[in-house]
Amino acid sequence: MSDRFVEKAKETKKRIHSLRSLRTAYTLLVLLILVSAGFITAGIYLILYSLDFIPSAALTPLILPVIVIFSCMIIGTIMAVFVGKLFINPLRRIIEANEAIRQGNFKVRLREHSAIGELNNLMNSFNGMADELEATELFRNDFINSFSHEFKTPIVSIRGFARQLQRDNDQHTLSDEQRKEYTDIIAYESDRLARLSSNILILTKFENQQIVTDRTEFYLDEQIRRTVLLLEKEWTARNIGMELDLSEIKYNFNEEMLAQMWLNLIGNAIKFSPPGGRVTVRLRQKQGYIRVDIADTGDGMNGEALHRIFDKFYQCDTSHKSEGNGLGLAIVKRIAELADAGITVKSEPGKGTVFTVKLTP
Repeated sequence: MSDRFVEKAKETKKRIHSLRSLRTAYTLLVLLILVSAGFITAGIYLILYSLDFIPSAALTPLILPVIVIFSCMIIGTIMAVFVGKLFINPLRRIIEANEAIRQGNFKVRLREHSAIGELNNLMNSFNGMADELEATELFRNDFINSFSHEFKTPIVSIRGFARQLQRDNDQHTLSDEQRKEYTDIIAYESDRLARLSSNILILTKFENQQIVTDRTEFYLDEQIRRTVLLLEKEWTARNIGMELDLSEIKYNFNEEMLAQMWLNLIGNAIKFSPPGGRVTVRLRQKQGYIRVDIADTGDGMNGEALHRIFDKFYQCDTSHKSEGNGLGLAIVKRIAELADAGITVKSEPGKGTVFTVKLTP
């Protein structure tokens, strides 16, 4: 019963809102001016006639236009004040709010119900735009801060060990083993910078891309096998078992883009699996979609990590922080969006993690 009442209330509100459109208000305003002018004209004419200011009915055609003009001046003046309050004031507030947005104040908002019809819709659209701009600004600042931190850390490390080696050229206080360790660290941190720059470029490219080009038909199972072979050095070095259960399935998409998705997902599964662990990849054709499951035997994640797993620069496991930069899954999410694919993650602490990708054939 209450639901029906709410629906009726919404419908009534919608009808009232439609009656308050600018077109209706403008039509009623003109009609009001005409009717008011008619009544005032008739009233003034009757008053003048009763006071014998109009000595003859023959003078009526000459006097009536003067009375009509005088009446319209009175009504026009009164209506100008009303129109200014009804239409001009909301427009002035919109102009002032736009100027505030132009100067960088993304917190400005307009009272949506302070105007009628289309002006109210315009204010509603303005507030929606301001919400998006504020969210974008917050994201930009957060992205810059995170990127600066990720970029600064390896640079500081490289600079510190490079200066140690410079001082050693004069003092010869470092052993050969220490010099090798320092040069290895410099090389490792340089690789981290290269990976970070590469991932930033890839993510920027995909985020700016709206239409997927270079679509070709290829075998998904073969693509996943090639990805596993590319990562062979990583999983063999840690004695991780790879279990592949792949059905032969053809798919039409940008092959390079999709390969990047598998590279990041399988690479993550390998990275977070313990030595001697196992990574399982399954590919199946389901009713209306293609399903890919990538499971690891790592430590799993808690609720907060699951909620933020696709955020840029977010790394839930600080023990692996030096091995990545928190952009891999952000890239995966963007590729999934471009492919109109669904991606979900299921994980429990101590029970590993499963990423599931659902592709539309």
